[in-house]
Amino acid sequence: MSFRDRLLALTVVVLWGCNFLAIRLGLDHFPPFFFAGLRFAIIAVPVLLFVPRPAVPLRWLLLYGAGFGFAQFAFLFWAMEAGLPTGLASLVLQSSAPFTVLLAALFLHERLDGVRLAGLVVAVSGMVIVAVGQGAADASLIPMTLALLAGLSWAVGNIGTRKAGAGDPMRLMLWMCVVPVLPFFGVSWFVEGPQAWSTLGTAVTTADGGLALAGLAYVVLAGTIAGTGIYASLLSRYPAGTVAPLSLMVPVVGFTVAWITLGERPAPSSLIGGVIVIVGALAAQGGHRSVTSRTLLRRHNAPAPVEHSPTWEPAQESPHVDGSHCAQPEPPRGRPRRPDAVRAR
Repeated sequence: MSFRDRLLALTVVVLWGCNFLAIRLGLDHFPPFFFAGLRFAIIAVPVLLFVPRPAVPLRWLLLYGAGFGFAQFAFLFWAMEAGLPTGLASLVLQSSAPFTVLLAALFLHERLDGVRLAGLVVAVSGMVIVAVGQGAADASLIPMTLALLAGLSWAVGNIGTRKAGAGDPMRLMLWMCVVPVLPFFGVSWFVEGPQAWSTLGTAVTTADGGLALAGLAYVVLAGTIAGTGIYASLLSRYPAGTVAPLSLMVPVVGFTVAWITLGERPAPSSLIGGVIVIVGALAAQGGHRSVTSRTLLRRHNAPAPVEHSPTWEPAQESPHVDGSHCAQPEPPRGRPRRPDAVRAR
């Protein structure tokens, strides 16, 4: 991965690390499924009006939207509403990285080289240390399971992104936001009731409603359009198993933001685990070059095709370095002998 793309990847890590605080602000006022539908609807309406649909197979667009858009955030918001702490949610969701590596090996036939596999093991080990330091053993089983299902759904969406192979990843990401809108609002209507829509009116008249609107704006602009757009662009140029480990660094930012804004001091073991996660995630990116660079290198080194003429033509005179020309050999003089005359002699 180039230095520029590494900076873009770190930008995604920072944006997504702060995104969990914005989600918590939104969930303090809006019901979870309604909040998720509102988040995607704000993007989907202008996309349907002004952005052409990407030239990708519909099934991969639906898989991307169903996995990354609907299932991931349905399980994540449900887990956080059920009591999973914000920092721990940012950590458990990163189970998408090992899920993505395994699914990419199974369905995309991406090779698991030793460097990337070792880096992934180191990063997951650091996640376990952070989880123990943050009290994951004391968390309820149901919210933890929901967060793990959210990580698996994210991995499924990554496979859809890679299979789509979009030439314009940003347009693919924008149209992904169209897919989960109706499912979220439908689930919200049946689970949360029509009164969920009333929270829109109270959002402009209450203090927690104003914070929820600010969180919604951050989730839409920074977390989705900027963060997910850059992430989709990286996925279009690099193997899924190389890009996915980047998300393992998101909890480090998430815990730091919670420390600064909410006064949640991480345990010393969490700091050690965070360093291990960063080292492992950086090592996991070094296993492969990008698909694009590999393809270009293969095309550059390929021999040029040899064109054959159906009729024989004499070779042209080739110039020397000094500008002179080599004369072509003169054909033999006289009439050619017949084959029977040669055999007779």
